[in-house]
Amino acid sequence: MVAPFDQERLTFCRAVPDADALQVIYAFPNTYSVGITSLGYQMIWGLLANRRDVQVTRLFTDAQEPLPREPQLVGFSFSWELDYGHVLDLLEKLGIPLLAQQRGEGDPMVFGGGPVLTANPEPYADFFDLVLLGDGEILIPDLIETVKRIRGLPRKQRLRQLAQVPGFYVPQLYQPLYAGPRDPVLAIEPLDGEIPRTVMKQTWRGNKLSVSTVVTPLAAWESIFMVEVVRSCPEMCRFCLASYLTLPFRVAAVADHLLPAIEQGLGLTRRIGLLGASITQHPQFEEVLEWLAQDRFADVQLSLASVRTSTVTTRLAQVLSQRGSRSLTVAIESGSERLRQIMNKKLRNEEIVAAAVAAYEGGLSGMKFYGMVGVPGEEEEDWRATVGLFRELKGQTPRLRYTLGCSTFVPKAHTPWQRYGVRREGEKGLQFYQRSLRPLGVEFRPESYRDSLVQALLSRGDRRLSQVLLQVRQWGDGLGSYKRAFKELVLPPFEYYVFQDWDREACLPWDHLRTALSPERIDQDDPLGNGVRA
Repeated sequence: MVAPFDQERLTFCRAVPDADALQVIYAFPNTYSVGITSLGYQMIWGLLANRRDVQVTRLFTDAQEPLPREPQLVGFSFSWELDYGHVLDLLEKLGIPLLAQQRGEGDPMVFGGGPVLTANPEPYADFFDLVLLGDGEILIPDLIETVKRIRGLPRKQRLRQLAQVPGFYVPQLYQPLYAGPRDPVLAIEPLDGEIPRTVMKQTWRGNKLSVSTVVTPLAAWESIFMVEVVRSCPEMCRFCLASYLTLPFRVAAVADHLLPAIEQGLGLTRRIGLLGASITQHPQFEEVLEWLAQDRFADVQLSLASVRTSTVTTRLAQVLSQRGSRSLTVAIESGSERLRQIMNKKLRNEEIVAAAVAAYEGGLSGMKFYGMVGVPGEEEEDWRATVGLFRELKGQTPRLRYTLGCSTFVPKAHTPWQRYGVRREGEKGLQFYQRSLRPLGVEFRPESYRDSLVQALLSRGDRRLSQVLLQVRQWGDGLGSYKRAFKELVLPPFEYYVFQDWDREACLPWDHLRTALSPERIDQDDPLGNGVRA
């Protein structure tokens, strides 16, 4: 069998490490196919592999490069909550104690980053020596330079030195306080006055965003070269982690970065993926689109991430259909304008219909929609409005194939709806769509409601949840295993973390971690007018 690394084509030449280079293992807690498709993982690995003062090797659940016997750093790119079990599996494989407090002088420093840990690292904090909050373009150079400077110090002193670096969160140096073992968090305090009271997420403000460092046929998106067009999203829907966590909205420079990067990628593959939460809101997107429409790119396959519905034009659909795309994906969340207004989703139904007509006239054969149920303020009439919208869409463009992928609202840290619990009515909404959309010829793809409950638990959890995660590993990661763990451990009830609305004055498990907006500013952006108690 050919090793997956042998089939890679790189966009750069790996540096030859110095004799005293730091020995680093950089892991993705999933299979090679999934991990190598993560643009964030590729970007961080590229930063490390480009340095002469680092010897970096990669580790996945099913593949690895030759690993050093005595690594000094072991890092994880953490993109999906339920991958935590793989993090623990890989630590065991490497012979590293799972709990940071149990590691000694001979053990490597275990660090992690990515959206899961930047949003709320607390459920996993006991497993990491260091959490990097924010963008790797800033954090990785700071990490390597700091570790090189302090490598000769005792472990405890190294942790204290790391805690002084902006964006570096050392969980062992912060103590959560509780009135009792079953009570909510009262505060998260540093152990002493030398440790910063809060840790600020670090934001890359450059106009050169991420591009693929690896192209491989073994990626989940086969042989694709990925280019990040925008970072964050200006829409700021109130449930959306991608908007609030990654502010401010940034765009890639077109002439100096974006187009040259695509040209480089086309030297390796004829498949290009443009990524970002709101690609078509790049102020020069039309220029990029027309550049890709040149005859010399006639054999190129072009894929776009979700685009803003109101920006879908016939010309966009034409170029996509000419470049191998059959459908377009947009996020509408709901067919109810009332509910979208509550969400801060700036979109009218006529714009959705116009987008579908443009897609059909431009030659596409399908449209995929993202939807959501269980949103704060949602009522049954909103479900009926969504079904009514699809009935209208089918009437306007009967030959267009429609798909609705639907999730249940999960509260996310650092968003205006972080204090709301999961709405139990969401499961009924999924069932309603299942019954109502199929007769219209709309393909319905619901995400698991039970999995959404687990995601909510991990999204809102505090540090005590590490006990739950260690227990669940023994029984399997189904919802029943989590509920069983809560019965056996002395903790606040499962319902507190998942379903309960939290008071405005209550401390949040992540209150000591800050993003671009202050906690007060985030809480103010709730149109329901104290839907949670003030």
